[in-house]
Amino acid sequence: MKQAVLSHLLPSAREQARLGNEERICSLLRDRWIDYPRATEALQLLERLHETPRRDRMPCLLMHGDSNIGKTKITAKFKRAHPNEFDERSGVERCSVVTMQMPPTPDQHRFYSGLLFELGAPHNPAAGLASLERLARDILRRVAPRVLIVDEVHHLLAGTYREQRASLNLLKYLANDLQISMVLVGTRDAVLALQTDAQMYSRYRPFEIPRWRESDSVRRLLAAFERVLPLRKPSDLTRREIVQFVLSASGGLTGEISTLLNDAAEFSIRSGDEFIDLSHLEHVARDTV
Repeated sequence: MKQAVLSHLLPSAREQARLGNEERICSLLRDRWIDYPRATEALQLLERLHETPRRDRMPCLLMHGDSNIGKTKITAKFKRAHPNEFDERSGVERCSVVTMQMPPTPDQHRFYSGLLFELGAPHNPAAGLASLERLARDILRRVAPRVLIVDEVHHLLAGTYREQRASLNLLKYLANDLQISMVLVGTRDAVLALQTDAQMYSRYRPFEIPRWRESDSVRRLLAAFERVLPLRKPSDLTRREIVQFVLSASGGLTGEISTLLNDAAEFSIRSGDEFIDLSHLEHVARDTV
């Protein structure tokens, strides 16, 4: 296959496009990063938190948006940019970014147990709350994180008002005690959860990842997808009818857009067409209804 035929693809995607059908279809299932302006802005904010010197009141961030909009992918990319490092002098593995999920219900005991699990710390989940808290704080001081990311923070609303207050106080206490920046991630319900505590809400800078609407930004997003999907012919995904269909079928959610385009690419590979047209998108969208 001539190199010029694949000029619509990025170099890495050209290599994939030369593979067999099943190998290319398998590659569609892998995670990939598609850059877009709002995600870049979010990563820049996270980097700023990471670089902030320790002080009494550390800056914090509340990243919110609908489910499957891409929040977790953003924080995962940020985490990959800051891998753990082993400090030979102290014999301790430094972890500048720690990520975890808020338990399904706002329970302090499960929170600390989940945090210790993410830190890889052996512990007895049946131990008392005070013991788990003391162990978690001791390990966090040793690994010296600069940012603690708590995903699914909208789970706070699953508890009683008293449980919500206790969990919010826990988050506030960790940020103050360890002098680290906290990043809370969740749906719009996360905003409601923080609004119950004026002090918490004033401390966290809200940052929304909105749904996509017809714009130059979404056209650039679709053009970026076209450069990485391992199809051997160009698709011209920025055509208005395709943009409008993708937005309608996906609800403007980044994850749904990715799934729709991956499914259409697989259908196109299997059919031998090697490009995505409106008919391919309509076919796979019908199959998911």
